[in-house]
Amino acid sequence: MRLLFALILALCAAPLTVQAQTPADAFFASLSRLCGQTFSGVVVEGDPTADAAMRQARLTMTVAACAADEIRIPFQVGEDRSRTWVVTRLPGGRLRLKHDHRHADGSEDEVSQYGGDTAGPGAPDLQRFPADAYSIAMFTRTGRAVSNTNVWSLGLTPEVFTYELARPGRLFRVAFDLTKPAPVP
Repeated sequence: MRLLFALILALCAAPLTVQAQTPADAFFASLSRLCGQTFSGVVVEGDPTADAAMRQARLTMTVAACAADEIRIPFQVGEDRSRTWVVTRLPGGRLRLKHDHRHADGSEDEVSQYGGDTAGPGAPDLQRFPADAYSIAMFTRTGRAVSNTNVWSLGLTPEVFTYELARPGRLFRVAFDLTKPAPVP
């Protein structure tokens, strides 16, 4: 009995350790809550010529696979199902965004796995990912060095999810309406 009483006193006297949630953790948790849902989007910023086909296509994102440290989001453009955004939680309260591009047969495209890690804490509703060394080397090797300065951003509010690509002379943004889940394409 004394041992039980001593144990209870020790537990009550021990300071509670509460780990503060980082902005990246909050963003990841909010994104995880969308798992299993599909949403329609529209191009809200972009080049009128370069992005014309994407403006005409049906755009959907499906928060398809959610694990403790990784979320996979296929981004479908019309009938093209080749793109998946992969958001991974990293140690130290950071996130990684990668673009997984596949051919119809499932084989990986030559231009795939590009993206980057957050450079700072970001915010619970916005995370930015500058191009990492792997991406810069791949873009250079494949004749796409203009993309070496890419910064991708993911935004998330209760109403809208945004995907953005920005670099000098280029801004592309798609907004997805989170208030109206869409049928799975």
